[in-house]
Amino acid sequence: MLSQLKIRDFAIVAGLELDFRRGLSVITGETGAGKSILMDALGLCLGDRAEAGVVRAGADRAEVSAGFDIHQHEAAQAWLRERELDAGDECWLRRTVTADGRSRAYINGSPATLADVKVLGEMLIDIHSQHEHQSLLRRENHRLLLDACAGLGAEARDLAASFQQWQRAAKELHTLTRAGAAQRERLELITHQLDELEKLGLAAGDYEKLERDHDALANLGTLLQSGDMVLDRLSENENDNAARCLQQALKTLEGERSHHPKLDEVAELLNSALIQIGEGAASLRHYLESLDADPARLAELEERLAAVHQMARKHRVPPQELPAMQAALEEELQLLQRAQDLEALQREVSALEKNWRGAAETLRAARTKAARKFSADVLDRLKTLGMANSRFEVALTPLDKPAAHGLDDIEFLISANPGQPLKALAKVASGGELSRVSLAIQVVNAKHSPVPVMVFDEVDVGIGGGIAEVVGRLLRELGAYSQVFSITHQPQVAALGHQHLRVEKTVKAGATTTGVRELSHDERVEEIARMSGGITVTAETRKHAEAMLAAT
Repeated sequence: MLSQLKIRDFAIVAGLELDFRRGLSVITGETGAGKSILMDALGLCLGDRAEAGVVRAGADRAEVSAGFDIHQHEAAQAWLRERELDAGDECWLRRTVTADGRSRAYINGSPATLADVKVLGEMLIDIHSQHEHQSLLRRENHRLLLDACAGLGAEARDLAASFQQWQRAAKELHTLTRAGAAQRERLELITHQLDELEKLGLAAGDYEKLERDHDALANLGTLLQSGDMVLDRLSENENDNAARCLQQALKTLEGERSHHPKLDEVAELLNSALIQIGEGAASLRHYLESLDADPARLAELEERLAAVHQMARKHRVPPQELPAMQAALEEELQLLQRAQDLEALQREVSALEKNWRGAAETLRAARTKAARKFSADVLDRLKTLGMANSRFEVALTPLDKPAAHGLDDIEFLISANPGQPLKALAKVASGGELSRVSLAIQVVNAKHSPVPVMVFDEVDVGIGGGIAEVVGRLLRELGAYSQVFSITHQPQVAALGHQHLRVEKTVKAGATTTGVRELSHDERVEEIARMSGGITVTAETRKHAEAMLAAT
């Protein structure tokens, strides 16, 4: 559920924090008060395009945050864990927009792409209005919704997996069949090349080690010569070496130390240097004596390197890439060897296709049955919503070729008025009609929908009286399964909310700001009375408002 919405310096909102509850929350306010600002702010959190104009005048940036309680939303939790963005039972979507139009998005405090924000947002909230968040306008969602209502999600996923397995095998068969005689020649060549590479026996990292060992042995003579020279200068030259020079220096200072006590520190340092020279010379001498100038080993390394370079030139790759090339050839060899039995592969492809078609036919039958019931249920709801002459149908149209989701294209069709043909939902002219169709579908689907939050933006446009009350009761019924928000101008709908929020515009010191607050019972009476009776609120309209609230 959407637990909290925070808005700062957005449009004409200076600062706003709203806490929400489960059930149906109604949002009201006079025309022009800024109800659309809430929708725009929420849309920004869900990945809508950001523009510099949304930043409040005089502010450096706008910031909007939406907090969700996802402790019962396993799909969202899994999505967040997969991307290492999980933060327990909470999920926060945050968006900032600077005055120069730059925007950033965050998921649980971590920077995120707008694509990820949109994917996650569609899992958390579904907005039904006359803009791009109308998920029902996307035909691919019709199949998903029908499968969810009919409990066919697992069967659909299994069918898609079966399709992918069949297609992989069919692609392999096609590739191998086209190869023909060239394939046999390639098999012989690869077998010969692998035989040579296996005899060479070069593993990953071997070439680099060969070079290091060869370099060490080839330069051993130079190292021994340099080492002897260093030993000579440190301690072994009888006439002139570092150790002798330090000893003479210490002897010279010895006679002066009694007159100058500060020379004791100098003497200690020189003694330390003399000790370190002795230890360094001993270590160097030990290492030089451990070296073994083995001409046979050097020749062996040179011969091995020559063989590696020859093989690399033959295959036109760097020597260090020979092991990777050998692995690739081994993989290709396995594929070619399998291709020798095309008949067995053909049998496998045929079996996979038969399995898929059987499952697809079974799913088609289940979807056809579910479509009839779903259409009837939605149509019943539409009649209660003042669309008694409408027709609604879930159309299953056979595809020209098989697809991962089955044998048919699935689409919701509607005819709102007598004499009009069935058309796609996206071609419904009236926004109010589309909102009511959406409401009817969502009520039918409510028990199965994985989306925990639904927002209806002025779903009651163009209706009134008893139909408005029906809309309100349907929204309240929907609130038993999901958290529902409704922006409304109808008092009948407003009276049925579990939570009532009012949007208010104020002008102070020449500045206009918009705020939102939750209404108490007495304030709800006044607001519903205003919505019922216009500018002047009378005792009669208050009494009528009290009666409407009491009837919920």
